[in-house]
Amino acid sequence: MKNTLRSILALCLILTSLITINAQQKRKMENTALLIIDVQNDYFPGGKMTLEKAEEAGQNTKKVLEYFRQKQLPVVHILHISTNEGATFFLPGTSGAEISPLVSPQAGEKVITKHFPNSFRETDLLEYLKSEKIENLIITGMMTDVCVESTTRAAFDFGFNTTIIGDATATKDRELNGETVKASEVQKSFLAGISALGDLYARIVNTADFIKRK
Repeated sequence: MKNTLRSILALCLILTSLITINAQQKRKMENTALLIIDVQNDYFPGGKMTLEKAEEAGQNTKKVLEYFRQKQLPVVHILHISTNEGATFFLPGTSGAEISPLVSPQAGEKVITKHFPNSFRETDLLEYLKSEKIENLIITGMMTDVCVESTTRAAFDFGFNTTIIGDATATKDRELNGETVKASEVQKSFLAGISALGDLYARIVNTADFIKRK
């Protein structure tokens, strides 16, 4: 009988601990939304603007998305449609402009279409985040040095606390004065710059650490 009571008591303590941990995790993530920027087919192999390590970044974005869905936290998908003259990718009505199957939106998840690098420009993103009382943004997506960076800097100006999942972002080689700058260097430089001065614009973490810490 004593052993049975001890077992029941131990089980109750374990359940209480789990409930407490889950409640604490939920409080830590209150007022937080996931922003997935431009994870679209044209950025992946076979697309019109393939990025380096796009598949790796896409898989990591998927992991973060699954975490948010498991926790029933807000998710916002940003979809870029090119309307500027001379655009060569993300063209209206093309499969390349569609969101990658890795992170296909589900019912109830907000999808915002943009036409500029900054996801806030001429969209209802700010109004939506305010309506949901969002204070903290977790950002993943592409390209690191264009749409991710411009959106992150704008988010800072609007007063959001921002975290970028570094290995859930990707870019490509760039050229400066006839010299090729490798994608890996572009990636590191922009993430280092945006997190300078004590994570002024954003804190940078990787996928595994983000999920583990939360």
